[in-house]
Amino acid sequence: MPKIHKPGSKANISGQYGIIGPRGGDTNKERTVVKGEPFPPTPKPNQKYVLKDKTKH
Repeated sequence: MPKIHKPGSKANISGQYGIIGPRGGDTNKERTVVKGEPFPPTPKPNQKYVLKDKTKH
């Protein structure tokens, strides 16, 4: 099971993070987050982030 991140927590890996709903469903929306930066607020309450595609260096 992939690690789930809350908005405002710091990213430990740079990449594309998908937004998932409160019950774990995919919203088909993604955000790019850089390692060490906080996750941005989600469009709706109780949504979280899950890593979809790790940045390749």
